[in-house]
Amino acid sequence: MTERLCLVHYHEIGLKGKNRSTFENQLVTNLHRALRDFEVRDIARISGYVVVQAADGRASEELAAAIRRVPGVARVSLAYRCGLDEDEYVAAAVRALGEAGEFGSFKVHARRSSTTYERHTLEMNQLVGSALCAAFPDKKVDVHHPDVTVVVHVVQGSTFVYAASAPGVGGLPVGTAGKVVTLLSSGFDSPVATWMVGRRGATCVPVHFSGRPMTADTSEWLCQDIVDALAPSGVVGRLYVVPFGERQREISLAVPQGLRIITYRRVMLRVAERIARLEGAKALVTGESLGQVASQTLDNIAAVNEAVTMPVLRPLIGSDKQEIIRRAEDIGTAEISSQTAPDCCTLFMPRRPETHARMDAVLAAWESFDHEAMIDDLVEHVEWRDFSQCPSYHAPKGRLREHHRELAPAGADERSA
Repeated sequence: MTERLCLVHYHEIGLKGKNRSTFENQLVTNLHRALRDFEVRDIARISGYVVVQAADGRASEELAAAIRRVPGVARVSLAYRCGLDEDEYVAAAVRALGEAGEFGSFKVHARRSSTTYERHTLEMNQLVGSALCAAFPDKKVDVHHPDVTVVVHVVQGSTFVYAASAPGVGGLPVGTAGKVVTLLSSGFDSPVATWMVGRRGATCVPVHFSGRPMTADTSEWLCQDIVDALAPSGVVGRLYVVPFGERQREISLAVPQGLRIITYRRVMLRVAERIARLEGAKALVTGESLGQVASQTLDNIAAVNEAVTMPVLRPLIGSDKQEIIRRAEDIGTAEISSQTAPDCCTLFMPRRPETHARMDAVLAAWESFDHEAMIDDLVEHVEWRDFSQCPSYHAPKGRLREHHRELAPAGADERSA
């Protein structure tokens, strides 16, 4: 009996040598989590692919679309799985081409791997091609630039036949590249940066610096909406929120006006680094793009970096705003980020921020207030909310667990300890 399923292709995973099975197993785990809302019978590895079977044996485009959003998936094909009977897989090829939509030309691409099937691929091409020419007499055969390619792949005792295929997000499975802490705002840039490092296999732990109590907490709930929007990719395990507004006021009174932003960001990175140590993360991630705003010049980036010893990754450093917005639209965060909300970035902004800070001036401003006590206090009052989208995330067992204050539901009068 012919079954329709999703054949998941990958690229980079296939180059991992002896570690390949580790990456494949993580991808299978991530797919199980991403497809919780679908009735899936099984997700299994075969030679060179991952196979996702629907419970009713009829995989849908909706199922394929959900799979395509999971990092590590290079392409998803809606395929028919047949036995080695020629009549069966020829009939499946006719059916697959009929479902390919509008086309003027086609070709057949037969393959064999991990099999003892006796027919040569040239014979399979001729056999299936003849049947398709008979079934679609008004269509042309074009072996060089066809509109549609019908693939007939014999592997491990089964024949997979497909024509409908679409690209996934690529990258590596989340959970194969360690853990990072990302600085997340409700704007366009940092959600995209978070998604990009997640796409490279990192488990992401975002930290949001709220302007509370000097501003409303709107940005916090927008950040939670952003995390929910990223759920199909499964990159986020926990969101931390740091009420920063009162401390910004203290900084604004202590340091020269032009160095406020740099000082804010140094404190933010130090707090994020402390959280990263407790989380067991190996790097920090920001959404900075070179020269986009005053704090993102090379001099100012260097002045901010000096505050921490952990690597700071900036995946958007060479991107312009339009590129970032297009990527935000692709991953589903653009509409959320387009909403205006007061946050720490809007508080106590200088009229003339320094664009080329001198390190001696930055360090003098840094020593003008008790930054260590401030960082200790901010870490002590961190709040967080856990999410179930990332199977590779494991909560820390350090001091933050002793001071756990979970974010209350939207509209609550106070946050529970």
